[in-house]
Amino acid sequence: MTRVETSLRDVFRAHAQFVGRSLRALGVPAQDVEDSVQEVFLVVERRLAEYRERGSIRSWLYAICLFVARSRRRGARERTPPVLASEPPDGGSDPEQDVVRRRSFEQALRLLDALGEEQRAAFLLYEVEELTLREVAEALGCPLQTAYSRIHAARQRLREAVRVLHGEGRST
Repeated sequence: MTRVETSLRDVFRAHAQFVGRSLRALGVPAQDVEDSVQEVFLVVERRLAEYRERGSIRSWLYAICLFVARSRRRGARERTPPVLASEPPDGGSDPEQDVVRRRSFEQALRLLDALGEEQRAAFLLYEVEELTLREVAEALGCPLQTAYSRIHAARQRLREAVRVLHGEGRST
């Protein structure tokens, strides 16, 4: 944790959006994200003094997000499929491009949803959130090689899914 991030307020300001994105990616429904973000930061408030500077703050926060998301899912009557976000990025003024963007976004969500939770989490942390491999391993509570294997497997599954999507069939 840097000197700037010494208080709960500083951690919240610097990482609230990351926490919200992470919770959505872990399957917390959009309507529950705000409450879940509060749950994460209640844990942060209780444990901030215990936080050791051995790892990155984002990997520590992600580990808390994992706990909160799993708790939410266990408590929910029906599981909502994990998604990266509820809406595609804002488009421009071109309606045709907006349709293409929305379809691409929906395809990407379906591809990500097809990954297992561990692969999806590792892939999103590394490729989308741009955490280092070491930070991914810390966040997921696994050895470095396991984090690498999950990312590699996710990439392979996504490549294969894209090939099938584009009618190229299975590779041999």
